Amino acid sequence: MRKQIDPFDYAKEITQALRQGVLLTTKADDRVNTMTIAWGTLGVEWNRPIFAAYVRTGRFTHTLLEKNPAFTVNIPLGTFDKQILGKAGTLTGRKVDKIEALGLTLVEPERISVPAIKEFPLTLECRVVYKTTQALSDIRLADIESFYPPEISDPDQARNNEAHTAYYGEIVSAYILE
Repeated sequence: MRKQIDPFDYAKEITQALRQGVLLTTKADDRVNTMTIAWGTLGVEWNRPIFAAYVRTGRFTHTLLEKNPAFTVNIPLGTFDKQILGKAGTLTGRKVDKIEALGLTLVEPERISVPAIKEFPLTLECRVVYKTTQALSDIRLADIESFYPPEISDPDQARNNEAHTAYYGEIVSAYILE
């Protein structure tokens, strides 16, 4: 069962959840992948509700978004297993079926091809209407040093110093799974 919502009525919950992390879910070629994100923006552009998600160019999620420009943002409400966020942010979907490994339950979407996640019930279904990749040369040096370090901690993960693509997703459906 779904309770339809206006995402702006839940702006506080969405932005507070981003600080600890939310799940960004993608699907292409019958592969569903989810990853933890802590960078995102809820807003309005072109008179449409938008969620902008930032994904490093080398991530598997980026590959899937390039094939299918749609995603869901899955936000926890109340208590949840915080280990899901840690593992979803460190495992790579190239090698692991994270949905299965994390014991997540997929729920059929309403308007796009990417499913929701039952365990993270506040769901934004988004269709990409614009994307742009950051120019690292335009980012302040202090932010480059903090967020784009030259060292790579895990060779199975995308490079830490890769730029992000900002995917502006029009929120075409928003609901809470009950």
